[in-house]
Amino acid sequence: MVILADLLQRQAVWRGGAAPVTAAIPAAPVIPTGYAGLDAELPGGGWPVGGLAEVLCHTEGIGELQIVLPALAALTGAGHRVAWLAPPHLPYAPALRAAGVRLNLLTVIRAPGRRDALWAAEQALRAGSFHALLLWLPRAGYPELRRLAVAAQAGPGFALAFRPPEAACESSPAVLRLMLEPNEGRLAVSILKRRGAPIEAPLPIAIDRPAFERPPRAVGRTPFPAIPAPGVVARACAA
Repeated sequence: MVILADLLQRQAVWRGGAAPVTAAIPAAPVIPTGYAGLDAELPGGGWPVGGLAEVLCHTEGIGELQIVLPALAALTGAGHRVAWLAPPHLPYAPALRAAGVRLNLLTVIRAPGRRDALWAAEQALRAGSFHALLLWLPRAGYPELRRLAVAAQAGPGFALAFRPPEAACESSPAVLRLMLEPNEGRLAVSILKRRGAPIEAPLPIAIDRPAFERPPRAVGRTPFPAIPAPGVVARACAA
């Protein structure tokens, strides 16, 4: 018979008002974000392995990818593959290389429609081929997000969905939800949802931006060429 202490230790019971995971309870595996101040506020100290996280942005191009680039650089530096699914624009290879991301281990997956993107994301997560999957989701319902969250549980890394700010008012199965806003050259990171007690004030995060980019973006403004035929096309990002 499973007792309550065992359930709490495995984090099978959500304790919304409880303190974050401490050293007394084995923390779930994470991948550090690379920002000490943010890691200090996240359960376990990073992006949740085997979990779905969300980043909500008020404006595109405020440096939202900088929040995840240190983790991608660390993962690819260790020889692990990462994937971007349905990014809004062509990835900007010089910025990614400058951030330490090994481009030969980055796969960009294109999808002609929303349903294709959701299907491709679920398949990629269930395959366990990537240690990080970044997904751009302008629209998604709770059942669709739930399927992604369940699929992410079996993987070796984390899944991160970029969503619009309106999604903050919607229910989500994500174990971590962040809201990003620009703040005097920094990012103000509000933690909307995490395991443990809520955080009251946004965290100011100083992001590292390459000097040669004006404005600095890891995703540029060049649109993808049209997909010639129905289906999902995957390719490795060329150096």
